[in-house]
Amino acid sequence: MLRFFLKSKIHHATVTEVDPHYEGSIGIDQALLESADILPSEKVDIYNITNGARFSTYAIPLQPLSGKISLNGAAARLCLPGDLIIIASYALLSEAEFQKHTPKVILLDAKNCKLSEKLAF
Repeated sequence: MLRFFLKSKIHHATVTEVDPHYEGSIGIDQALLESADILPSEKVDIYNITNGARFSTYAIPLQPLSGKISLNGAAARLCLPGDLIIIASYALLSEAEFQKHTPKVILLDAKNCKLSEKLAF
């Protein structure tokens, strides 16, 4: 049996831009994507700490070290600039794979600079 498990998360990201007229997705500073092991077009779940909204979309890379987090398309209606969010990615694992798996957590400051990187649990 395969089950979904947390692979990585970017915690306390600050939304810097919203664009409801863009096709969709969440744009994330490429350096943060790499730190969290999230690939372009990978499905991510977004948890808005500020207003409680929860939704799924896909990641697109933005300029490395820009600190930009941009919600686009329909997702732009669920966040405002300045909102704090969690960006989570998941993996489908067997029990054997799970035994060797440890999720990665990237903690950010108010300017979306990486404060620390740790393994969850």
